[in-house]
Amino acid sequence: MFENSSVHDTVQQASVSAADSIKQVLSHGASEHGEEFSFLHLLDHTKDSQIVELPGFHFTLPKLPPLQIGGLMIDISPTKHVFFLVLCAVILVIIAVTAVRAYRKNMVPHGFVNLFEILVLFIRDEVAVPNMGHGGIKYLPYLLTTFFYILVMNLIGLIPYGATATSNVMVTAGLAIVAFFMIQISAIRSQGLKHYLLHLTGGVHWGLWIIMIPIEILGLFTKPFALCIRLFANMSAGHIVILSLLGLIFMFHSVLVAPASVAFALFVNMLELFVAVLQAYIFTMLTSVFMGFGIQTEQENH
Repeated sequence: MFENSSVHDTVQQASVSAADSIKQVLSHGASEHGEEFSFLHLLDHTKDSQIVELPGFHFTLPKLPPLQIGGLMIDISPTKHVFFLVLCAVILVIIAVTAVRAYRKNMVPHGFVNLFEILVLFIRDEVAVPNMGHGGIKYLPYLLTTFFYILVMNLIGLIPYGATATSNVMVTAGLAIVAFFMIQISAIRSQGLKHYLLHLTGGVHWGLWIIMIPIEILGLFTKPFALCIRLFANMSAGHIVILSLLGLIFMFHSVLVAPASVAFALFVNMLELFVAVLQAYIFTMLTSVFMGFGIQTEQENH
């Protein structure tokens, strides 16, 4: 036990020393140019804050008094990620309304409306119907909202001065909680409450229910948890990789490193465009798969 504690302390001290060394290197590189620099400033783009930066100016979001519920204090002040959550929702509503109005005027879509229709048909024909059957069409509005909302949030984080709200685990947790309730609601509506509760027993002898029921209940929560962490990790990783590549310029104190660092950072940024679409698709696809488990279970019983 003492040996393990000693090894842990040694590793922790080495990690702290390495972090301090990086900060000193970056600070020294910036001080040569007469600028105040902090390693942590590079992470501001990935962190949440009360300040929203826009081209030419920035503004501070209001600080609201905390909401007290019993003995629990909840901070309800808007932050940068909340601002972009609302902004993405407004953008999505404008896009959807514009596409619907244009489609009503001309039943043969073209341009932007054609792209919008292709995505809608893709989610319906390649995601909803294969995984949930034709009975899952009634849940198509939820799947479309999930896909386009995540897609807009992912893409707006790639724009200068933008912020990726899906790189905040609280945002992805909120999306996963909504998915959790939709998964359970679709299963209960399809199977009925009695068959839904019986499904938690795993179909085993009643003597094993004390083991099977906790396992099945735990399984209900692992699915949305996986959705939450997958989206959060993938959308955070790209920004951290770009940060690391650009940080090489300051670590080596040479502009000769800049072309390679910028080139690789640009490549990763282009790759993030693909990841932004892919993660929106994966989140929607897995949600429909989990919802389809409950819906198709009733079809198999019949």
